[in-house]
Amino acid sequence: MSYNEDNNSGKILLAVLAGASAGIVAGLLMAPDKGSATRGNLKNYAGKYGDQLGDQLSKFGTQLDGTFKNLVEKLEDLGVSGTGSSLNLKGDWNTAKGKLKQQYAQLTDEDLTYAEGQGDELVGRLQEKLGKGKREIVKMLNDL
Repeated sequence: MSYNEDNNSGKILLAVLAGASAGIVAGLLMAPDKGSATRGNLKNYAGKYGDQLGDQLSKFGTQLDGTFKNLVEKLEDLGVSGTGSSLNLKGDWNTAKGKLKQQYAQLTDEDLTYAEGQGDELVGRLQEKLGKGKREIVKMLNDL
């Protein structure tokens, strides 16, 4: 997705919101219902459009996260940010553990304990056990 597509999406969303706002104002000025009925209708529409806006923002956030991760990987590939600066484990961890145990007999199951979000602890244990630097350990794990 290019910058122009993101920019156009933002313009479209802004135009839709502006159109909806203009419609609400026109509806208030020409409302045939009593004030309480009109307020009830407005509340229903606001809830509906609020949910749609929330869904769109969530989708945009997911796309932005994916784009950011791709850019970080490209920077690492180009050598700008340094390979192995971020841990990115892919695939089955049990298979990766088996490969590590084959390469490094001194590693135990306790050394290779990994839970989501605790990559720094794993890297620290492997640094101590293998005597390698953080960048080298992260690169080794990412390459598995």
